[in-house]
Amino acid sequence: MKLGGMSDDNGVPEAWPTRDSTVVEATPDNVMAVISDFPGYPEWSNSIRVTEVLTTGSDGNPSRVRFELLAGAIADEYVLVYSWSEDGRGVEWQLESSTLQSSQHGSYRLEPVAGGTRVDYELEIELAVPVIGSLRTRAERRILGDALSELKRRAEAR
Repeated sequence: MKLGGMSDDNGVPEAWPTRDSTVVEATPDNVMAVISDFPGYPEWSNSIRVTEVLTTGSDGNPSRVRFELLAGAIADEYVLVYSWSEDGRGVEWQLESSTLQSSQHGSYRLEPVAGGTRVDYELEIELAVPVIGSLRTRAERRILGDALSELKRRAEAR
């Protein structure tokens, strides 16, 4: 994940993807239930303050969701568009609009493993404005922590 409007030597914004994974002691269905329960995010995510499902697809899954995020000194209101895998083990999203981001793409992919579910997480964010490196680093840690460790805690408590 790259948070920040940093650019290369030619002035072109860079976007570096972050990838991480963890094993959750829960079934893929239980993990996906936490991921898809957007109204519950403010209960377990340290960064997400408000969520609102704007539209739902024909499969019953949320297709557009509005978020209000506060990650350290970084605050944003944004809408993501979701695409759910037919096997129920994956979801991808793209940024539709944001007060701070110029792009975002992410995904969760779930695989059953001995003792639970491996959760693979990818996220790439580019902000529309520059952010000081230390603020960016703190925000990255907070967002990644929510995406995996807090997700793990929530799914294992179900």
